[in-house]
Amino acid sequence: MLSIKKVKLITILVKNEINIKFTIYKLKTFSYNKTMKRKILMIVEYNGTNFYGWQKQAGRRTVQGELEEKLFLLTKEKCTVEGSGRTDKGVHALNQVATVDISSPIPLKNFKQALNKLLSSDVVVKKVSLCKDDFHPRFDVKRKTYEYVVDISKTRRAIDYNLITYYPYNVDIERMKKASSLFIGKHNFKAFCSAHTNVTNYEREIFDFKISKHDNRIKFLITGSGFLYNMVRIIVGTLLNIEKIGEENILKAFETGDRSLTGKTMPPNGLYLKKVEYLK
Repeated sequence: MLSIKKVKLITILVKNEINIKFTIYKLKTFSYNKTMKRKILMIVEYNGTNFYGWQKQAGRRTVQGELEEKLFLLTKEKCTVEGSGRTDKGVHALNQVATVDISSPIPLKNFKQALNKLLSSDVVVKKVSLCKDDFHPRFDVKRKTYEYVVDISKTRRAIDYNLITYYPYNVDIERMKKASSLFIGKHNFKAFCSAHTNVTNYEREIFDFKISKHDNRIKFLITGSGFLYNMVRIIVGTLLNIEKIGEENILKAFETGDRSLTGKTMPPNGLYLKKVEYLK
């Protein structure tokens, strides 16, 4: 029969052995996670006023650059943030979709809060989730929705001047609504694209186009398979001046690709990336 002292000694040894094994297990698990990459999907909102667009540029403040800089501070990893597309200087986003591959073991439930504490006040991560390794936020896009906001008040506003486009002129809202239906479907949008582009395929498909007016605010909501450089801003500029341009010139612009037939490029501050959709 074992003495009380021997029983205590055996108990201590067993406890120590369990603790040692548990500690080794934790270290092995931690080391394993440090080498595993996770692809994190982020829904990002930003006020584009003080950004030189989405895409990273040397010596300039961009949304992509801001996110990568703060992610490095958080994870100590150099990483690349991929977005659903580029937005220009001054353009805003309500739901930009972006991904990043990281090895950091930071729990997902803490990731958003920790990153937002580091980000400046004009950009915020609204939602995070894990996604498949082969998902690409740009190449897998099926539909995008942009919104353009115009204020037709006779007196300009100072409070939200950088969030709308001021256009103090008379417009024919009903004629604009009817003309917007001309854009539905597949068309050659070369005439509705900036000359400063390197694309060779100008065909895009517009699925839905709605124009609404509330007081002195007009909203243009357009959904398509994709958009060319300045395409939404030129479409809005064309419709605002529909009385002078005419519906026949919109149709002719599709046929000829002649930029002189369409309206001016509206300022960036009224434009928002509102929604990005993917196949489930």
